[in-house]
Amino acid sequence: MRFSCLAPVVLGICGLFSAAVQAKVSIKFDIDNGTRQMEDNLRAFLSISRYATRDDLDAELMSRLQARIPTEAEQALQPLGYYEPKVSSTLQQHDKDWQVTIKIIPGRSIEFAEVNISVTGEGKEDSRIADVINTQAMHVGDRLDHGVYEQVKNALLHAATANGYLEARWLKSDLLVDREQRRAFVTLQLDTGPRYYFGNITITQDTLHADIMQRLLRIHQGDPYSLDAVLQSQYVLDDSQYFSASEIITAAPDPITHTVPVTVKASTNRRNSYAISAGYGTDTRVRGKLIWTDRLVNQAGHHTRTELTGSAVGYEAAFHYIIPVGDVALEKVEFTLANVKQELDTATSYRNEFTTELTQALGSWQRVLFTRLSKERSEYKDTALGEVKTFLIIPGVIYSTLPTHLLDQEQRRYAASIELSGSPSSLGSGASYLQLVLQGERIFDVTDVWHVRLRSQVGFTSTDNFSKVPASARFFAGGDNSVRGFGLNELAPVNEDKTIGGRYLLFGTVELERDLPRNFRWATFYDIGNAINKLDAALQYSAGVGLRWHISIASFGLDVAQPLSVSGRSPRLHLHISTLF
Repeated sequence: MRFSCLAPVVLGICGLFSAAVQAKVSIKFDIDNGTRQMEDNLRAFLSISRYATRDDLDAELMSRLQARIPTEAEQALQPLGYYEPKVSSTLQQHDKDWQVTIKIIPGRSIEFAEVNISVTGEGKEDSRIADVINTQAMHVGDRLDHGVYEQVKNALLHAATANGYLEARWLKSDLLVDREQRRAFVTLQLDTGPRYYFGNITITQDTLHADIMQRLLRIHQGDPYSLDAVLQSQYVLDDSQYFSASEIITAAPDPITHTVPVTVKASTNRRNSYAISAGYGTDTRVRGKLIWTDRLVNQAGHHTRTELTGSAVGYEAAFHYIIPVGDVALEKVEFTLANVKQELDTATSYRNEFTTELTQALGSWQRVLFTRLSKERSEYKDTALGEVKTFLIIPGVIYSTLPTHLLDQEQRRYAASIELSGSPSSLGSGASYLQLVLQGERIFDVTDVWHVRLRSQVGFTSTDNFSKVPASARFFAGGDNSVRGFGLNELAPVNEDKTIGGRYLLFGTVELERDLPRNFRWATFYDIGNAINKLDAALQYSAGVGLRWHISIASFGLDVAQPLSVSGRSPRLHLHISTLF
């Protein structure tokens, strides 16, 4: 009974849907040497495109729409430099559907004959304005493109106003087109006017000491006004986690003093925060991390972080006490107390560590000076090495590239780090060695959707007695983030068929990646490397394919790698799942 009542409604909905899909207009373009940009412009300009989904199309209406095609097509192609196209169209009806075929011969394009760009005013020699001029895309002999012309105008004016020339204006901005000679003439004359500076900065907050707050900002009274500095200051305030809300308000520029007053308002954040992350990897199996952060121990900006990390291959419990120094956003002194268990294939490291670090920003690089006291017990299962206990005093230095979002720069396509550390016996260490580790990654964009990713890691250990070097300071290779196709830390020198780690590490990979819809990415890769005791020892290598998927709260990766340097090995699956709650 219930079904019989609903049946007419269902049938009616189906009938409406059927009618909607039956009536449509299909537009086909036949363009000599056409481009996607041409077709996009045509679809945007043509009236007939806006009628494509209507179900009341009759012959009279379609005829009127067809008559508009030549004029509208010419209007669509003019911004791309084609002022005299030849346009024809045919119209066919199939039941309720319409097929429109538009043939276009664009003809010869108009080219830039002269491009004159000049700047007057205090910003005449400004490098950021000069960079826009030097990299602009209008050149004599190039096809006229109105979009490029507007982009250059907007970029120049933005470069001026964003860097303190708030009175910048166009003295002349002309684009003249000679249709008969097929030539275009561009004249852009920008007067920057005077440069403005940051005026009085009023700060309203009771979270940090005044000097700490000022060192957090990227704007200072008397500095040249910069929109990027304002935005960067806003980012740093948000990223610091000291504040639940922050706002930077620029007042109206003062045309007499050429200054811009600024007001900064910030509200204190909740003191404690908690974060839980979980994941799964072929190497680690199920893994998880719990983080407790005390954001504000005092008004000097001191904060603490407690981390508990666990997986099938080890655990770590660490307490960090952080004191900001210098540039509060980038520089700090950090004290860390940690208890760690790390399984390195058949070797296992147990250690208690206390580390002191000084982090400093050096331009686009970061330097970390550290000293670590480590009491370590290394177990080499079923080998002659047995159990080795070592006390180490390890001074070291790390240089690494800073994330570009902290430097107010475009996203960097590379990252690098250099670490030099050691444990001299002269300081009382039970083992004496010196170690250098180099890491790098670079991404090349071949096209908008094709990318090449290169990664490498190289490690060297110098010591007179390698047998005393603890497991944590030895090199191992293989696994999800190393030579895929091999198990985690499987590649290393052995003792009685048990891996014990090597003096040197060589690893490199090249990946060809292709962007896919919905945040997917496909990759094919080649890995090569090994942990070895002699630099002329054989390297292992593999190749495979992978699929990645990134969403806001998780990332998924699946790689299938085939070892090529060892015969008889089956392909190995590498799965990575990371989530943040």
